[in-house]
Amino acid sequence: MNYRLLAAGFLAAGLFAVPAAQAQQRVTLKSAASGSSYYVMTVQLSEILRTATNGRIAATVEESQGSVQNVREAPRRPAGFIYTAPPSMVRDAQGAKAPFTDGADYNTIRTLFVMPPVTMHWIVRADAGVNDLKDLAGKRFIAGGRGTFTERQASAVFKQLGIAEQVRFSEVELNAASNAMRNRQVDGFASGSSHPTSNVQELAATMPIKLLSMTPEQVNMVTVQDPSAGPVTIAAGTYNGQTQPVHTVGIPVGAYTTAATSDDIAYEITKIFWERRADMGKVNPWWNAVERSQIGGIGVKLHPGALKYYTEAGVTIPAGMR
Repeated sequence: MNYRLLAAGFLAAGLFAVPAAQAQQRVTLKSAASGSSYYVMTVQLSEILRTATNGRIAATVEESQGSVQNVREAPRRPAGFIYTAPPSMVRDAQGAKAPFTDGADYNTIRTLFVMPPVTMHWIVRADAGVNDLKDLAGKRFIAGGRGTFTERQASAVFKQLGIAEQVRFSEVELNAASNAMRNRQVDGFASGSSHPTSNVQELAATMPIKLLSMTPEQVNMVTVQDPSAGPVTIAAGTYNGQTQPVHTVGIPVGAYTTAATSDDIAYEITKIFWERRADMGKVNPWWNAVERSQIGGIGVKLHPGALKYYTEAGVTIPAGMR
């Protein structure tokens, strides 16, 4: 499936199908770079919001450099700003940890719903002579988009493995990683996205690549650092030429807004999301990985409008998220 064409089609529908005279509630959805699974899902969500409300909720989709940018913008954006990020990053911002030491009021961030988790992909050229993460010492590597959660996660793993000073980090942007691999400018890159992710699918279809598995010790190293993370297996055959299952880690992701968003809008968007989640999953199977019961794992306080929905739906919510 060509996810980019699908996303473009959804955008076109969203832009031109709403009568100009109809009163609208405008919201902004921000997730990740175009072409990524999260961007495709965000475009699909914008279309669902439009059709479910007959155009009354009009969502603009913005491309993003990643979760760090999303979280940084949250306190500075008006009501109706909705974005994605791992909950550990939101907690870092609320604790004024780097890189969120700018004095902004991140305590206004509120959770709406769960997104499919990030799956860490470690991709290398098949002829790079790399069979383990430790083999990346001395190799040219893109650790993820600059300022993204993936870059932070990859850098943290390399530091814990003791190879952070030996990896030759490339300044190439993640959206140019595939071409950099084909042109032999780099030996590999890290990508954090729900799997299967289209950029890796497209790359695997055009050149021999290898996905690196993490050892049980390396997985444990990540989960100790971030207890919300957990082991994930990318099944054999997920990508062209991948004959064995790949063991890696997954990190939960939430969709958030701020306290400035009205209770009514937060309630309606949350309700529409869960009522249409199964329909969205028929088009993009990533959505099938999320259930309402997972909301408690986000750990970031719910928006009152979202809390109203989960209460009505009979979902148990931890006291710290109320």
